[in-house]
Amino acid sequence: MSNPTTTSPSPSGTERRAERTGRPPVLVGALVPLTRPGWVDAGRHLLAGLDLAVREVDEAGGIHGRPLELVVRDTAADPERAAAAVDELAGLGVAAVVGEYHSVVARAAAARADALGLPYLCSSAVLDALTEEPTEWVARLAPAQSRGWRIYGDFLLGAGRSRVAVATQPSVYWASGTRVLRDHLAARGGTVVELDANALTPEALCDALVDHGATALLLLVGHPEPAVPIVRAVRGDERLSELLIGAPAGQPEFAGWAAALGEDGAGIPFLRYLPEHLGPLGERVGKELHARLGESPSFVAFEGWDAVTVLAEVLRAHGTDRAAVAAAWASVEVEGTRGPIRFSRTPGIPVRQWTWPPIHVADRDPAAPDRFRILHGG
Repeated sequence: MSNPTTTSPSPSGTERRAERTGRPPVLVGALVPLTRPGWVDAGRHLLAGLDLAVREVDEAGGIHGRPLELVVRDTAADPERAAAAVDELAGLGVAAVVGEYHSVVARAAAARADALGLPYLCSSAVLDALTEEPTEWVARLAPAQSRGWRIYGDFLLGAGRSRVAVATQPSVYWASGTRVLRDHLAARGGTVVELDANALTPEALCDALVDHGATALLLLVGHPEPAVPIVRAVRGDERLSELLIGAPAGQPEFAGWAAALGEDGAGIPFLRYLPEHLGPLGERVGKELHARLGESPSFVAFEGWDAVTVLAEVLRAHGTDRAAVAAAWASVEVEGTRGPIRFSRTPGIPVRQWTWPPIHVADRDPAAPDRFRILHGG
């Protein structure tokens, strides 16, 4: 793979196809966290899905004979860097931008794309307010945070966990999630208390959990720090042997979590945007992604594949004019790996939204940490 921060993951294939067809490629920008402090595992899975879909589009004839070329930029979880990348990609002549995993980064990218009149299909970020005002330029595949985290709240209540503590760090994303959970649980007799993960050592956090009588601790913090030491401290504290640890943002989905925590990382429920059983398309794509990644693909990899596949359908039907691409969000309908994808206007969400991808609460099975269990569906 060539340098992903500057060019396509497979430029030689694109160049050969362009030479063969005698037609220039259709450029698509891709925003991906590939270096720290970005969530590198998520970025690797996202890029695998994006790149596989581009290859399949080209093998099927491209965009009316023109090859599709992915121009990748590493956001490193930095909103300013992402906004600058959108400026650069717009100047390079991309027809649209796809990708990004971190919500605060995607929000910066969406704002810049909206200002520039550049279509942006957000694959994986969930923050409800992806833009400040309603826009026609941005569409999103991932479910809104308010929907997913309410489903997670229902899971907690169903499991008898109504006294919830959240270990949190300063972030618009974590603050939004805390607010969703607090409102949802409070209306049903539950409580949420915030514990500052930056101010408390893992040991002091354990003491606070005991003092509050918490029945669940949710990790609204970065991975691996401070999530990993917090999990180890809680698992090692006999006073908290009955405490449920949860990670709604999805940290346990990735192999890096299991590698860092081993058995301690199992039995920690998270939100997973996959159906209980994939259909034939999902199964086929999943096998291809597994071969590329050398491990089971996360829902983020499927989001990447779906994003490029949706965009390719739009480009084939409406051409590469940016305004035409953005206008097509309202009418496009594509069979994705996780079900039929179409976008709509949803109250309280300023971008066009797939309503909805499948949402489950899952965990790593304590009896076999490489296997996932579905605990709750929404």
